Amino acid sequence: MDEKIKNVIYNLQQNNMAGYFVGNKNELIDLLTTLINPGDTVGCGDSVTLESTGVFDFLRNGNYVFYDKHRPNLTAEEKRKIYLSNFSADTFITGTNAVTADGKLFNIDGNGSRVAPILYGSKQVIVVVGINKLVNTVEDAILRTRQIAAPLDAKRLGKKTPCTSLGRCIDCRHKQRICNDFVLITGQFVKNRIKVIIINEPFGF
Repeated sequence: MDEKIKNVIYNLQQNNMAGYFVGNKNELIDLLTTLINPGDTVGCGDSVTLESTGVFDFLRNGNYVFYDKHRPNLTAEEKRKIYLSNFSADTFITGTNAVTADGKLFNIDGNGSRVAPILYGSKQVIVVVGINKLVNTVEDAILRTRQIAAPLDAKRLGKKTPCTSLGRCIDCRHKQRICNDFVLITGQFVKNRIKVIIINEPFGF
């Protein structure tokens, strides 16, 4: 673990959030087995990082009650029920768009279903982040999310927003815009409710 990551973890702790460091996705899964109890209810946010690290498969195949929003053929109402269930989950697990050097989390969301349980409800929130998401300042976090993450995510979701063809954000007002909720988390009342796991590899957008 280099000094930059040590500093991020220290500052997360200063902001009443826990910080962890793992070398790869196998170590990530090992750590999750210690943080999530058998039989727990687990919700999730939409995340390329969780998909590519095998976290979704781990939850589907483990001894957990997994609120799996990625099941095929879910109706809009079924998805809404899952989103609401996430507020009462024992654990909500998600990625994040950026983590600043001073231990803050920044996210942009489309409908709020990912950021809302991070803010309130779930007893425990686990945030999984690749080293590519570590930035120096809040301004860097916003720039990174708007100009790198959001256009790639909009393209992944099949949106027709300008950023999918331009490859950059122009602060559009398109009806399919996914940049609706800008959320900066600077700390927590409940110590270690939010746990941030940094993987020593790049993952996600």
